[in-house]
Amino acid sequence: MKKCSAKETLFCVMYAESRNGREAAARAGYSMPQRAAVKLLEKAYIKKEIAKISEAKTVDMSEVCAGYRRLAFGSTADALKLLFTADSPGDEALERFDMFNVSEIKRKKSEKESTLEIKFFDRLKALQHLESAGGALSPGDNALPFYEALEKSAEKITKGQ
Repeated sequence: MKKCSAKETLFCVMYAESRNGREAAARAGYSMPQRAAVKLLEKAYIKKEIAKISEAKTVDMSEVCAGYRRLAFGSTADALKLLFTADSPGDEALERFDMFNVSEIKRKKSEKESTLEIKFFDRLKALQHLESAGGALSPGDNALPFYEALEKSAEKITKGQ
């Protein structure tokens, strides 16, 4: 059985963590992550390494909270680059974009123009899930006061209507 290279091992660890082949390949340093992920996931020794890592790894609340933190505080810069770029950025550039916070992308074409609609995951819901995870936010974390301020603002707006 072939042994994994250092880069392949990193891919396996990242894949076991996220279960997202493209993201794992990008984080492991592959230049064309989607293509690399497909090729890697076809190999038996890679599958075996992922299974071994996954078996040893248990999902705990800190990982779930890390995902919610990424949704709540993560960057939307790459999605905005895509939205405001006049020309298509190309496959290689698209492969490097971090689209973790994007829930949906739609392209609408009409006779006169083409529009791109990007929907993001709800940051407030992610913060609510973090809060309900109980203890996921440390006392020194600024997210809870920020969330409370947003909640109070929303209450004032709805009472004013």
